[in-house]
Amino acid sequence: MRALITTIVGILAPVTVFAASGLSEDNSGIFVWVFLEFCALIVVAQIIPALLLMTGMVKGLVSVVKDEKVGAASKS
Repeated sequence: MRALITTIVGILAPVTVFAASGLSEDNSGIFVWVFLEFCALIVVAQIIPALLLMTGMVKGLVSVVKDEKVGAASKS
C-alpha cells in the first residue's frame, strides 16, 4: 500500500510544480491544482474497491455456473 501511495504522489507531484511555475494558461493557482489532485486521488481510491467487488462478483458467478453444470451432470 505504501508503494502505491508513493507512486501516486510521484506521478501527481510534477503537476503541482508545473502549476506553481506558471506553465498553466488559465491562471489557476497552486491551490486549484492541489484540489484537483485530491479529487483525482479520491477517484483512484474508489476504483480499487470497485475492482475488488467486480472480481468477487465474477468469481461468485463462475462458481454458480460450475455448480449448475455439476448438478446437471449428476442428474443425467
